[in-house]
Amino acid sequence: MSDLATLVESVTIDPLVGHPQDYHVFHRFLERCRELPALTTAVCWPMSEVALGGALEAAAAGLIEPVLVGDGAAIRKLAQRMGASVEGYPVVEAATEGEAAQASVDLCRSGKAQAMMKGSLHTDELMRVAMARDTGLRSGKRISHVFVMDTPAYDRTLLITDAAINIEPDLEDKVHIVQNAINLAHALGIPEPKVALLSAVETVNPKIGSTLDAAALCKMADRKQITGGILDGPLAFDTAVSEKAAAIKGLVSPVTGKADILVVPDLESGNMLAKQLEYLGGAQLAGIVLGARVPVILTSRADSAATRLTSCAVAALLHQAEQAAQS
Repeated sequence: MSDLATLVESVTIDPLVGHPQDYHVFHRFLERCRELPALTTAVCWPMSEVALGGALEAAAAGLIEPVLVGDGAAIRKLAQRMGASVEGYPVVEAATEGEAAQASVDLCRSGKAQAMMKGSLHTDELMRVAMARDTGLRSGKRISHVFVMDTPAYDRTLLITDAAINIEPDLEDKVHIVQNAINLAHALGIPEPKVALLSAVETVNPKIGSTLDAAALCKMADRKQITGGILDGPLAFDTAVSEKAAAIKGLVSPVTGKADILVVPDLESGNMLAKQLEYLGGAQLAGIVLGARVPVILTSRADSAATRLTSCAVAALLHQAEQAAQS
């Protein structure tokens, strides 16, 4: 054994983030949905086993009442190959992904569907139709996306935004992105979410635009232009999720080490962060689009049926909260 190996064996690792045993949050969302009515959901192009299986599992759990939008014969053949059945579920015929996207949006605009769920088509194909100014699902709010994360290495529900819709959001966009995420956190049972505005550093640097946006967003929250959460930033990722890292750097804040929402500078950084947590950190995730006329359940084509199931639960909780707010 080398001297280096002996040294490695003798080192006591002091992790900067505690790892709670068997920590899961997604089952809580599913439990809360047991008493809620199922959402009539346009399932757009469920032409893969994962996409169709996720919709059918969500229906069996009482989360959604699916309306399957796609090639009906191919859907039935796929279900038969899976050992499942789509009998009893309405099918809206669509020959292409584009036709399915438009038909799904039309179902939501007409009130025949209360939510929309992405199947096996590309996100760009679906959102191009959904975000059309006059014929899509725009509501007057900025549309944004949130990943809801169940992370084994973190003892809180973690929301990451925006990692799928807004590519390079400016300050005005980020105001809506932050407020949308706060409203979702309320729907998920987090009454006053702690919002970390991420950058590479914790100090304002005029050469790093995300630090300037973070400082402005914090002041806007002070002036009640953003409400319902506690904001701090700029914060690096380590100080947002680790109290030890924040203490080492001398940061004192109600957000450091306890962030519920991570607001990323742009889509690229957010998408990479979420998928690193999923594929290397063992996290499970759910995806939801906010700010549209209806909740849009947006998951990756590679995501599991379990991820799609939880995303449906998040959509149901969001729909309930929005209905309560309107009434």
